[in-house]
Amino acid sequence: MKTGLLCLLVETGQGLVLVDTGLGLADYAHPTRITRLFRIITEMPFDPQEAALNQIWRLGFRREDVRHIVLTHMHFDHCGGLPDFPEATIHVHRREYEAFVNGPRSPFELAYVRRHIERVQNWALYGSSGEKWFDFDAIRLPFDLEMWLVPLHGHSQGHCGVAIQAPVGWHFHVGDAGVDIERNHAPDWLIRAVLGPHWPRLRDFARIHPEIRMTASHMILESLRLGGGFV
Repeated sequence: MKTGLLCLLVETGQGLVLVDTGLGLADYAHPTRITRLFRIITEMPFDPQEAALNQIWRLGFRREDVRHIVLTHMHFDHCGGLPDFPEATIHVHRREYEAFVNGPRSPFELAYVRRHIERVQNWALYGSSGEKWFDFDAIRLPFDLEMWLVPLHGHSQGHCGVAIQAPVGWHFHVGDAGVDIERNHAPDWLIRAVLGPHWPRLRDFARIHPEIRMTASHMILESLRLGGGFV
């Protein structure tokens, strides 16, 4: 099974915002046990040039230009790059942060790696706000470009999607709460067991709103190059 991780880089008036980091430079140089396990059971790209920091440099930006990082959740493959951006403020749902610091209570929380947060200086933690993005509960993020943290708990205790007002329409990144419809062959019961309960709702939302660009964390590059997404 091929797997990678889709990260998003967003330009705002408050600096660059990175949505998830993927693996960090230290993860390539000194892989954790869970990274080594994933390399055995999946076709995980393992080239340090894939690290977010290296890709940002190739785009002509500096490390310091990434002022904020928004995390869908804190599994190793989503926040391993935090040490590469020690000055950034980290935005994450409070439930997810607490699950990380309080230790694993489920098999999925074994994917939390303590060293990934050792250099973090600034946290911004969020809880329910009573607001809505479309018909989803949502939390407005403090950027001039409209961005929302959309709680989709299940895959992890505080897992969230991120909705971004793009130049044309919306981009809704659902993290690990959904899959690429075009390339998915798993039954619904298995998707819900691994990714949480939101898959049927997300799939229906994508079909009702074809104007909204929707992506999931582990879509493969071929699908993105073809303009793929949920539908």
